[in-house]
Amino acid sequence: MSDLTADAVATGRPAAAPAGGNPAAPGGGRTVAGAVPPSLVARLAGGVTATGEPSVVETIAPLTGERLASLPQSTPSDVEVAFQLARRAQSAWAALPVRRRAAVLLRFHDLLLKRQDEVLDLIQAETGKARLHAFEEVLAVAMAARHYGRAAHGYLRDKRHGGALPVLTQAIEARRPKGVIGHISPWNYPLELSVGDALPAFAAGNAVVNKPDTQTALTALWARELLVEAGLPADLWQVVIGDGPVIGPAVVEHADYVSFTGSTRTGRDVAQRAAARLVGASLELGGKNAMLVLADADLDRAAAGAVRACFSSAGQLCISIERLMVHRSVADAFLEKFAERTRNLRLGGGLAYGADMGSLVSARQLDTTTRHVEEAVKAGATVLAGGRARPDLGPFFHEPTILDGVTPDMAVCGEETFGPVVSVYRFDTEDEAVAAANATPYGLNSSVWTRDLRRGRAVAARLRTGTVNVNEAYAAAYGSVASPMGGMGDSGLGRRHGAEGILRFTEAQTIATQRLLPLAPSLGLDDRQFAAVFTGGLRALKALRLK
Repeated sequence: MSDLTADAVATGRPAAAPAGGNPAAPGGGRTVAGAVPPSLVARLAGGVTATGEPSVVETIAPLTGERLASLPQSTPSDVEVAFQLARRAQSAWAALPVRRRAAVLLRFHDLLLKRQDEVLDLIQAETGKARLHAFEEVLAVAMAARHYGRAAHGYLRDKRHGGALPVLTQAIEARRPKGVIGHISPWNYPLELSVGDALPAFAAGNAVVNKPDTQTALTALWARELLVEAGLPADLWQVVIGDGPVIGPAVVEHADYVSFTGSTRTGRDVAQRAAARLVGASLELGGKNAMLVLADADLDRAAAGAVRACFSSAGQLCISIERLMVHRSVADAFLEKFAERTRNLRLGGGLAYGADMGSLVSARQLDTTTRHVEEAVKAGATVLAGGRARPDLGPFFHEPTILDGVTPDMAVCGEETFGPVVSVYRFDTEDEAVAAANATPYGLNSSVWTRDLRRGRAVAARLRTGTVNVNEAYAAAYGSVASPMGGMGDSGLGRRHGAEGILRFTEAQTIATQRLLPLAPSLGLDDRQFAAVFTGGLRALKALRLK
């Protein structure tokens, strides 16, 4: 944290605005304290599974640095209780027809859109992000609720397959719920990554024990309350709060399946713990995502897209772009447009639309962002826009920053910043750009910009990332909720969205029914004759091109 920022936090007084910095968004409107009163906090905190006299943890509002909420902390014993309650509720829930369960998601969809201002306030208060970026979470969750509300029956219905013997054998693939899902969700997208991932689990007939990040637990608790209002049995979604290294392992210890979104380091630990119990897991982890601007790209569109790609939610987005690769022939023209747009972004923390970028969530995120920028500049990188904290706006604000001349020895080159910082690299050939984009252990998201869509798709096919967006930053792929989303390499295992997003929460069960003849010698055939008949039958089935 810079000295100016530390002084501002310590004294509670905003620092002076630096000359030439990003403009401040218009202020005014409601305060965080007014939007999140103690009565609301107390009501939502009642949804935490915490027995006895739990200890209390306090959260802060990133926009102001002031205390936001006091929340009860769960213990490992509370986690066990949460799973017991969830298991009792899950049996009756799983017995309901899929369409009955899906109807709850559709009612939740309508309630969410109707009451979105409530949760937008909470998301901003807990994360510090701009309201437009908070609205992205409402969009994502509503789309997931609609999709699984309409499509769950098709994903989960029994499917017939060819049997061992045509006509005589009937094979049916059925889908059964896992049971109780252990769901560990992070702070950066507290609505989307809590309830958004829980919705398909509920549709599949499961219960969920959710450990949201404590800093953003109010948003998850609000979503739970709304889903219960939509018809979800209250015990079906349990929320536990506590220190990650203590409560997280307890969740994994009792879960029938684990859904985790967070850092690659923690994801490895979760995977090892789940594997030791022979329990499945889906993990969406970190990224060092690349955007490729090809020589024929529309530079105005690409510059506008790069702003969204790099600075949405102040860069605190797993699929955010942190490496920007531009064809040398258009690099100067593109960077001029991109830097101008970046310098003009309005920073602010009002609980209203109008700011282009909000705050980082914590001193830790600000420290990492500041360190990456300052170390790179000291080692020879050039700041094209931004480059400094903005304590005049709030304790954790940092300007959107573009770095040129970044080299492999700089931390910002290979480490995930998870802040509003992007590094620029030039390339001469598409082969060079693809190789550079793939030169990372991560493989979450990427973006390609070109006027030739066929060319864009061809380049996209060569990128080793779970999602690729052509002429968009990340929203095109993420918003295509019928298609899978997830990472390769160190970016994780499994997928959310689409068929994989709901089938991961189920066990496949094959029910095969045999008619008339057994799969064994019969009708007077001895073993040798049986083998000969079946050998001829197998040859005939292949000749008939049967599967």
